[in-house]
Amino acid sequence: MKKYLIILSALVALSACKVGESGDEVVISQETEETSGILEWEEPVAELPTERPVYQETNTILTDLIHTRLEVEFDWAQSRMNGLAQITAKPHFYPADKLILNAKGMKINSVALGKSPLKYHYENDILTIYFGREFTRDDKYTVTIDYVARPDERETEGSAAILSDKGLYFINPKGEEEGKMPQIWTQGETESSSVWFPTIDSPNAKTTQEIFIKVDNKYTTLSNGKLISSEKTSDGKRVDHWKQDLPHAPYLFMMGVGEFKIVKDSYKRTDGTTMEVNYYVEPEWEQYARTIFGETPAMIKYFSELTGVNYPWDKYHQIVVRDYVSGAMENTGAVVFGDFVYKNKRELLDDNDQSTIAHELFHHWFGDLVTCESWSNLPLNESFANYSQYLWDEKRFGLDQADYYADEEADGYYQSAQMGGYHDLIWFDFNDKEDMFDGHSYNKGGRILHMLRNYLGDEAFFAGMKNYLEKNKFKPAEFHQLRIAFEEVSGEDLNWFFNQWFLGSAHPILEFDQVVNSEKKTLDITVQQKQNVELSPIFKLPMEIAIFDDKGKHIHKVVVDELTEKISLPFEGDLKGYVYDYQQMVLAKMREDKPREIYIHQYYNGERYLARREGLINGSKGSSPESQQLIMDALKDPFWGIREEAIALTTKLKDDKKIEAIAVLKEMVVKDPKSSVRGAALAKLGKLMEPNEVEPLYIAAIASDSSYSVISSALSSLGKDNPEKALALAAPLENEKSSKMLSGIAQLYAGHAGPEKYNLFENIINGNVLQGYDKLGVIGAYTGFVTRQDYDIYEKSYDLYKGLEGKGGLYTQMFLPQFVGYVAKSIDTKISELKTELAAYEESKDVAYASQTRTKITKFEALKLKYDAFEAELLEKKSASEH
Repeated sequence: MKKYLIILSALVALSACKVGESGDEVVISQETEETSGILEWEEPVAELPTERPVYQETNTILTDLIHTRLEVEFDWAQSRMNGLAQITAKPHFYPADKLILNAKGMKINSVALGKSPLKYHYENDILTIYFGREFTRDDKYTVTIDYVARPDERETEGSAAILSDKGLYFINPKGEEEGKMPQIWTQGETESSSVWFPTIDSPNAKTTQEIFIKVDNKYTTLSNGKLISSEKTSDGKRVDHWKQDLPHAPYLFMMGVGEFKIVKDSYKRTDGTTMEVNYYVEPEWEQYARTIFGETPAMIKYFSELTGVNYPWDKYHQIVVRDYVSGAMENTGAVVFGDFVYKNKRELLDDNDQSTIAHELFHHWFGDLVTCESWSNLPLNESFANYSQYLWDEKRFGLDQADYYADEEADGYYQSAQMGGYHDLIWFDFNDKEDMFDGHSYNKGGRILHMLRNYLGDEAFFAGMKNYLEKNKFKPAEFHQLRIAFEEVSGEDLNWFFNQWFLGSAHPILEFDQVVNSEKKTLDITVQQKQNVELSPIFKLPMEIAIFDDKGKHIHKVVVDELTEKISLPFEGDLKGYVYDYQQMVLAKMREDKPREIYIHQYYNGERYLARREGLINGSKGSSPESQQLIMDALKDPFWGIREEAIALTTKLKDDKKIEAIAVLKEMVVKDPKSSVRGAALAKLGKLMEPNEVEPLYIAAIASDSSYSVISSALSSLGKDNPEKALALAAPLENEKSSKMLSGIAQLYAGHAGPEKYNLFENIINGNVLQGYDKLGVIGAYTGFVTRQDYDIYEKSYDLYKGLEGKGGLYTQMFLPQFVGYVAKSIDTKISELKTELAAYEESKDVAYASQTRTKITKFEALKLKYDAFEAELLEKKSASEH
């Protein structure tokens, strides 16, 4: 925004040649030479830009990678990898006498062409190899590089989406962390594959590959392509040979090593052949692998049919690793997930990760088959993957659920933009490529594709997707090629759509006003675009408006493309209702002001989730009989998202309706099929009923509900009214092998448990049951627990926090300084309180208590020094890693 305005101001100043609105005068002077007689404008001096605007151009292709062959073996003790790379390539167009490769933080032992050593220069992570002759574009060559990858010995960076660019990760390599399986895995996006093999680390490079991985016999390996062979060696080890015959980008190369169990599944292709679809998990999760990933074959079938392009790769395996630096990664045919997906059958009743599984799978068309040619074009990968989540929800769970999560995605974009700023979707002036991984490329991009689908219609939209994939398969692409693919199918110039959504910033803010003209029988609508037009365009917005009258429903297709748009729509008889953006698909902030009865009508007739929700929220305002009944009817809505919304509104109910609602909520607590609805109903009953009345419901839910989230909700609610009872009921659940359950117990204990639960916290945090973000939540709960205790617990906590340093994953390391700092501040509070107590004891001449208090103050002050030093150390390390 700031850069845009600076450039805009310069252009305005340069083009100014008349009196402006501000009233500044333009001075006219007489030419001094008599023979001239020419009048000159003396324009004010404008400050000219001194630099060209930033443009993050696509990497120039000097060399075409053809094949990459790797031989690797691991030094677990030093977290190093010994590698031998054979790279077959050729000049792209112009003759070349050298090869330039990315090779980050390596030790280069030798480089050769055939058996002939080659000269090379290695500096600043760039390996330049000199051939001593010139190759043309008709010449292929193969260079061999002997090297050592040293990922832990180089300075690393990261982003919000991908926390580290280490590339190659040794997790608990020496087995020092109890309960964590030693493992090795890679993460190549954006340009980190060059940490573990020399390559042209750019999204517009593509190459086939094969990898020979040498490991101890106890280890399972995974990489791209097919497992060609697995042979034991004379030194008691094994070499697994993986081969990927189809070209893909280097950032999609992958390795995984560990004592994983392989749960085998399959997908039957349309030609009758069977493709492997396997799940790599730790032994204790083997029994749940199919429950977690079992929908994958159905997804492959659906996406193949939807795109019109059969799944193009030779397998689809998924692996779950520890301490992962992102959510998941679409490495070709070998997808990596963080341990957040580990859930047992009861946990899967509350939540599943099918949207993430769908996201990574869809990348195998959009990202892996056709790859963005530059990081500025990242939305070609991520917007389609994001939209696949909607497509799968629509297919598997229904339109309401798809719309529900689409609304969350839109909110994610709004929040991301508010925090990080607005920019074009195809963003050529980012500061760092990692900036592309935000709510624009993912959330906004997915919502834009949904609008394009609604505008073109399903048949043209999916035909356009197929056209794009088939014309660009195994190639890099830019967004213009996507536009052209849709134009070829639809026959329409779509520059207007792509210019405003792909090359424009922000989103429309629409304000709707309406007047009912009873005489002319028209609904006269005024739509104003209220967005900042210095930042974003005046949008062209095709949409549908539904009118409901005595003759039924009428859909009107309109186009809003002016700052102020006047629309007049007819109705017959009585006007009963109207819904703007009837398909609920425009990515916009909308302000509407309708009569309450119109909102009530909208709930009952709106059909789409968002329309019904807005109808419910706004129609329930006030206390009319219609509004009260609206809430009651919504409690029985077919979609769980509406039922949850209605539960939140039950506090508005009066008298008989309140009594009726309590009865309905009690039934929901027991019978509703959605666990989040049962939990919400239970929590709401705590506000509508007296504590002694609702307590038996909490106890029953804790004893019998199948959902850990419902049990946690019940324990939390019970803890507010009867903490002793809640603690007693929580104790038998401490041995549940459930991350969600232990997290719920930790939250309860944080506020109510005494020092006797310290060892439990320690065992939970140091154990291997907690998954994903739950561990962070439990450490936060532990921090709150500690600050309620006395000195002995504070002293023990220091050792636990110290033990977490360098362990527990990158999210733990990111927030550890905050947790330590919070404890340090709480010690200050303790010392202040103790000094107040000491003054009282001294005033009352209570020598014994005064002496004990002084001793305690001294201990706390000494501990505070240790905590302050530890916090400073953590902050220094964090700052160093960020820079």
